[in-house]
Amino acid sequence: MRKLQMVDLKSQYEKIKQTVDTSIQEVLDTNTYINGPKVHEFQKNLEEYLGVKHVIPCANGTDALQIAMMGLGLQPGDEVITADFTFAATVEVIALLQLTPVLVDVNIVNMNISLDGIRKAITPKTKAIVPVHLFGRAANMDAIMDIAKEHNLYVIEDNAQAIGANFTSRDGVKRKVGTIGHVGATSFFPSKNLGCYGDGGAIFTNDDALAHTIRGIVNHGMYVRYHHDVVGVNSRLDSIQAAVLNAKLPLLDTYNAARQEAARKYSKAFEGHKNIIAPIICDSCDCHVFHQYTLRIVNADRNALMDHLVNKGIPCAIYYPIPLHAQKAYVDSRYKEEDFPVTNQLVQEVISLPMHTELDDEQIKFITDTVLEFFNSNK
Repeated sequence: MRKLQMVDLKSQYEKIKQTVDTSIQEVLDTNTYINGPKVHEFQKNLEEYLGVKHVIPCANGTDALQIAMMGLGLQPGDEVITADFTFAATVEVIALLQLTPVLVDVNIVNMNISLDGIRKAITPKTKAIVPVHLFGRAANMDAIMDIAKEHNLYVIEDNAQAIGANFTSRDGVKRKVGTIGHVGATSFFPSKNLGCYGDGGAIFTNDDALAHTIRGIVNHGMYVRYHHDVVGVNSRLDSIQAAVLNAKLPLLDTYNAARQEAARKYSKAFEGHKNIIAPIICDSCDCHVFHQYTLRIVNADRNALMDHLVNKGIPCAIYYPIPLHAQKAYVDSRYKEEDFPVTNQLVQEVISLPMHTELDDEQIKFITDTVLEFFNSNK
């Protein structure tokens, strides 16, 4: 059996080596390292894939979120609602811009932001909602957009973990997550479903004026060289990373399908187990692209299971061990523990198993057998 990896980028690269190497070599041959043809080519290809008018590449996913908020003109003191159970980058950029983060609980079933939590958190100072499509599963964008419209709020989709996932609206129309709100942001960190070989990110929008503003922000506020029309930053996707992404983008649906198939096999093995709550996989499965495959362990010792897996050579992880409201940087007297019952429960229960495009049946069987072995030996 091949060595188990949480994410096996080496095996993935070996299958696409010639395409990736040729794409990178084109950049080296032309010496167009910043804003070169490969960046523009990737931008256009991603716009077509997502069905969105504007893709603005940038340096990383955290920048993408920050620049999206800058583009919307949010001002210090404006309140931005987001989920308590996610990676810190989502709230980090809110704080960096001197906006006021408002953390709310998540839904126990899909671990995405609680709709009731959003409604209860809205005040006259609220200006935006940041839903996170956590672990690759689409949040309920119909309901979130309804709330936003009712209260005249912006929606900024954090799509760092769910590129390629579809959300089916109540009218039956499918749209790619990240393209439904006023603006979306994603990351191309190497372990993502569409990852480069360094840092990278992008911002999506169908708003022409917003896209124009954001294009200036990512490039020092310039539209014409040395003419700085808006306050900007230096956040550009370099051409070599764009070359890698351009080589991998045509395979994204295949990669996501491989993750979905691995998830089905995992969940089939755990079906009906009293101590394991596996992710829900709908018939079409296109609403979840399984950036992570995350179990909930109930009435059992999650940490002991983790130790058991590690001792057997199986990598695993806890995403996320500490809620944002309990992080030193974001502690706030506004937050009460009773406001976050689901998040506080999840941090004690969740464990993520290896999930990537190269998982094979032998590996999945070894992993699932080892998980079940733990429970059988601890009856």
